[in-house]
Amino acid sequence: MVFSSLSFLFFFLPTVLIAYFALPWRRAKNTVLLIFSLFFYAWGEPKVILLMIAATLVAYFGGLLGEKYGAEGRTKAKKAVFILTVCLITSALAVFKYLNFAVENIESLFSVDLPFKEIALPIGISFYTFQILSYCIDLYRGQVSLQRNFFDLLLYVSLFPQLIAGPIVRYSDVDSELSSRKETLDDVAAGLRRFSVGLAKKVILSNNIAAISTLIYSGNTDFYGSGFYWLAALAYALHIYFDFSGYSDMAIGLGRVFGFRFGENFNYPYTATSVTDFWRRWHISLSSWFRDYIYIPLGGNRVSRSRWIFNICAVWLLTGLWHGAEWNFVLWGGYYALLLLIDKLFLGKLLARLPKLLSGLFTFFWVTLGWVLFNADGLAPALENLRIMFSGIPSDVFAAVAADSSLLYALIYIPLGLVCIFPWAKRIKLPDSLAGESLKNAASLALFGMSLVYLVSSGFNPFIYFRF
Repeated sequence: MVFSSLSFLFFFLPTVLIAYFALPWRRAKNTVLLIFSLFFYAWGEPKVILLMIAATLVAYFGGLLGEKYGAEGRTKAKKAVFILTVCLITSALAVFKYLNFAVENIESLFSVDLPFKEIALPIGISFYTFQILSYCIDLYRGQVSLQRNFFDLLLYVSLFPQLIAGPIVRYSDVDSELSSRKETLDDVAAGLRRFSVGLAKKVILSNNIAAISTLIYSGNTDFYGSGFYWLAALAYALHIYFDFSGYSDMAIGLGRVFGFRFGENFNYPYTATSVTDFWRRWHISLSSWFRDYIYIPLGGNRVSRSRWIFNICAVWLLTGLWHGAEWNFVLWGGYYALLLLIDKLFLGKLLARLPKLLSGLFTFFWVTLGWVLFNADGLAPALENLRIMFSGIPSDVFAAVAADSSLLYALIYIPLGLVCIFPWAKRIKLPDSLAGESLKNAASLALFGMSLVYLVSSGFNPFIYFRF
């Protein structure tokens, strides 16, 4: 089930809201939220819910055992339990996400045909695995308290607003909210307004802009030349931003409706003035996860230069692999490792002296090239797309429009998308009064209504990050 589906908007969401707010007790509210969250995840493929529950059970019993051994002063036993717990949880991710990739490469490298049946990737496994790991690691470090109620831990893992595609919510962020949060009418209104913004990003901007890159990359290169491929790269950059930030807006908004305060996941990343700045603004929950649980434990930047370079490369190769088990994702991770090293060693100081417009355009250029690697179905198509972009192949605009006139309609959304990557809306200040609240609610209702019109007239279009 996806947020931008009619079944979610007119069946699931109203039902869970009525059931949730009809009950006055916190335990009953949590039970309703847990049942609906499990139903939400099991909607498309019920069997995979067992994998998520099993991973949560491993974390739960691992925490209990670690707490027991820690209280007894058996630090080696506690460490062994922690390592075993982490290995068991990550092994599920390794098998379901990377075993196919490993088998394919072994078959190609050694020219063998292994008796292996391809394994389907459970939706959202990368996100909920990282959430479970954050609980285990923070518990081992003594940064959070043991959760003795399994169902509360399962609610944290399966909470439907952020389950499928993030943001990656750490247990420390919602620990107290699981048992003592308060829902207010103001929070519900603000959450629904945020949800409406995210829905509009998805169905008005993302889906329509996506048609451009999809059409060009699947079209005839006899008339889709270099210029069109640059247009496709720009379209995909806008598409993935509005798609993923739209989902994050909806998740954060829904979380607030139910009394949870999730952290921001995007901060206008295309206004960044360096690659380092970009990754402080894009998918913040993922980049901070890798920083706190991989980069800093490796030593961060408080080590020798050679070790620091290794740390950067290790983190970004892992980041690439987290996004997908394909060589183009590995290359994409290496690409950003190189860009960040260049940025931190000398380029960042040069960019800081330039006007923000120039440094922003320079950064956006390199980020857009990175999305070409990210978007392709494998390494060979990615390199081919880049080759066409830089080959100067002429484009036949009239033939392209004649082949599919929908391209002209989709192009209308490019200028609108470029306007919306800037934080101009945040500068509109409305008074904190009944009139101001009424105006904000009316604008959100209008935006929601427009989104429904687009949604009814369009086909099914899942979010990009459902792949991960």
